[in-house]
Amino acid sequence: MDMITTTKDLETLCKKLETAPYITVDTEFLRDKTYWPKLCLIQVANTEEGFLIDPLAEGIDLAPFYKLMAHPKVIKVFHAARQDIEIFYHMGGVIPDPLFDTQIAAMACGFGESVGYETLVRKIAREKVDKTSRFTDWSHRPLTEKQLAYALADVTHLRPVYEAFAKQLSDQGRVRWVAEEMAILQSPATYDLKPEDAWKRLKARVKNKRQLGVLMELAAWREREAQSRDLPRNRVMKDDALFELATQQPKALKDLDRLRAVPKGFSGSRSAAGLMEAIKKGMATPEDDIPEPGNNHVMPPGIGPIVELLKVLLKLKAEEHDVASKLIATVSELEEIAASDKAKVPSLTGWRREIFGADALALKHGKLGLSVKGKKLVAAPLREESTAAAAD
Repeated sequence: MDMITTTKDLETLCKKLETAPYITVDTEFLRDKTYWPKLCLIQVANTEEGFLIDPLAEGIDLAPFYKLMAHPKVIKVFHAARQDIEIFYHMGGVIPDPLFDTQIAAMACGFGESVGYETLVRKIAREKVDKTSRFTDWSHRPLTEKQLAYALADVTHLRPVYEAFAKQLSDQGRVRWVAEEMAILQSPATYDLKPEDAWKRLKARVKNKRQLGVLMELAAWREREAQSRDLPRNRVMKDDALFELATQQPKALKDLDRLRAVPKGFSGSRSAAGLMEAIKKGMATPEDDIPEPGNNHVMPPGIGPIVELLKVLLKLKAEEHDVASKLIATVSELEEIAASDKAKVPSLTGWRREIFGADALALKHGKLGLSVKGKKLVAAPLREESTAAAAD
């Protein structure tokens, strides 16, 4: 199996792929020692052949490939596309369009949440994936024939999976069910790694706004350090250390040496001054500019049992329509629905309202009941007199 290693050959390949109705795409990359993923291999296939592109080849320009990713008449098919798209967006400034993600499609086609690629290949393509080359150094050259065969299988097996899902979604009228999720994948905001937003990825174990203000600045400092030094975030500073710093709020460099989670000797490093400046900035942030800590979120009194009922209804509707509950509504959305009939959540609009949202409001207002018939849970409208009696 030969790899594409020159810009000229890549241009020829991409011209050929432009005539395909769809192409399947995958990548191999390394990220364990860097902040930015190191792209090591690109796999792509049309309806007949599979190809391997070597992004590490000397002098190769990936511009023709990025142009192909934006070709309006070629559907780009991925499985769990987010990390692949992140690479293309940051390296080539492009987001594949039109896009189809088989992991998202699987949620609307009865395969549950976050189904694995191997499962889909086994059940739909009737093929077995050789996992022995999964954990390999894809930056090492030359790659073995076994590694190349493993990489190529990722896109050739994806063809029947895509075709099966595309047909099922069309036949069942569910194309729009996955459209919103695809749109999120195609939004540049999904891949803009702004240091100011880094704190949102943390499960903030802080007690008040002041601590959160400091944590927000510390997370932004760490993100900038990680990006500029091309290091994983936890190689710059572990999450536990950020939480301890936000709680203890050291005033001087020497105070860092007394904190258990902060690496020994960090106070003498080149990064220490920037960390202290971040703490100082967080301490000076007006509290009105700091959101409420997530763990201070308290639901309005009395809606807890309503949320639990909505969870049961969600599970029932997900099973009834053979779609992953995650695609219909999240727990936070259920809390918002329980608190307000006018909650601005996706589950109260469009197809989600049709299969769940309207019934959720009816259940909340005693117009829909849940009961067990035989061994099956069912939801049914309550009679007017039953509702009136319940109100009395």
